[in-house]
Amino acid sequence: MKRTGVFIMAMLAVLSVKAQRPNIVFILADDLGYGDVGVYGQKKIQTPNIDILAREGAKLTDFYAGAPVCSPSRGSLLTGLNTGHATIRGNMTITGGKPGGKAGKIVYRANLLPGEATIGTLLQRAGYTTGLMGKWHVDGFDSLATPLQHGFHDFSGWLIAYPETYSSTYWPGHWYRNGNIVDIPQNLNGKKEYYVSELITDDAIKFMNKHKGDNKPFFVMVNHSNPHSPLDAPLNTIYEKQDWPAGPKTYAAMVSYLDNSVGRIKKYLIDNGLDKNTIIIFCSDNGPRSEPTPALTAIAQFFDSGGPLQGYKRDLTEGGIRIPMIVWNKKLVGSGRTITVPGYFADIMPTFAGLANYKSTIKTDGTNLSPFLLNKQKVAKDRFLYWEFFEDGFTQAVRYGKWKAIIKAGKLSLFDLEKDIHEDNDISAQNVAVVAKIKSYLTTARTDSPYWPVK
Repeated sequence: MKRTGVFIMAMLAVLSVKAQRPNIVFILADDLGYGDVGVYGQKKIQTPNIDILAREGAKLTDFYAGAPVCSPSRGSLLTGLNTGHATIRGNMTITGGKPGGKAGKIVYRANLLPGEATIGTLLQRAGYTTGLMGKWHVDGFDSLATPLQHGFHDFSGWLIAYPETYSSTYWPGHWYRNGNIVDIPQNLNGKKEYYVSELITDDAIKFMNKHKGDNKPFFVMVNHSNPHSPLDAPLNTIYEKQDWPAGPKTYAAMVSYLDNSVGRIKKYLIDNGLDKNTIIIFCSDNGPRSEPTPALTAIAQFFDSGGPLQGYKRDLTEGGIRIPMIVWNKKLVGSGRTITVPGYFADIMPTFAGLANYKSTIKTDGTNLSPFLLNKQKVAKDRFLYWEFFEDGFTQAVRYGKWKAIIKAGKLSLFDLEKDIHEDNDISAQNVAVVAKIKSYLTTARTDSPYWPVK
């Protein structure tokens, strides 16, 4: 009897630990600006579902992507490494990489390496069922660098290595599902009946529905293409009658479809009783304006997509890397909270380990932010956040407390983000000690990359 009692208590303890591990739904927008969301200041585009998510959860004011463009940002998010240590540090390599076609040209890309661990790997080890729907963008041109090789049980989406899966970005006729290319009949032969954000959302809900009764938690990434160029959305949206140019109407519609996805996923969780033990995280992969063209620049300016921030995608100023970030679960996170602690994509890996109550051995450049998300800690020590980028020459950026440094062509500019969020006034000459501390950090901030050499 005594041994039976001990066994029962041990099993209850195990079940209690499992109950403390929340499901995680991570919704990632593509090229959505800091100011494109209502709770971050947007006045023209309606984002009611995202806004409610923030009001019922926590809005992070100082959260950053991993890089100012897609592939290295997602690489940092997935691996927990900043661009000073990550395998992927740009969309295209400077030297090496695998060749493939893009816009009629041959370009070279890097990809996640065999055995490279991701947040999917981490959560698999922690006992989660893992899925990813939509955009991956860290496979380069390697057909074996899919989510299925990097920690995800299920994958449904598109891959760079399989052009037929993204020949039409927003109306795909073919889709990669767990190792097979399948038809999307509604979009074959030029038809446009199944918009990609709806397809991705449907796949995510199917995944959750499949695993909601499992005796273990699930993790699903919902990686949208919206509102990345090309501008494309179904007609007859709420913006058709607006006295706006055609481009802004379409862009706003793309953001609204993204917002609709958030609402559908949240409703599914509530309707199925999963909301109490599921955390939703919503953010973007970098700043707005997919390409620096006059047309897309005009749209970003029309909507003030960067909000109070300077710059766009491809910039290491705040507008290129600071992103909207919302975390939702009424019970675990709390409602109506604002979190000002700085963080970035490298923190996601250790944060997920914290949420899963799992001791990870995967090395990262990040820190566990779960105590802040779960309202158990409010004040953080100042630490260094680091970025590097190569498209316009080697550029570095550092955030340290309220300080932001940008280093280009050997010149360091320093800004006080509490007083100068737009980064207008270089105050490096007035803050010699801070500059010295940042320069000392930079000597150990990075390792050399075979794909992105620094000359």
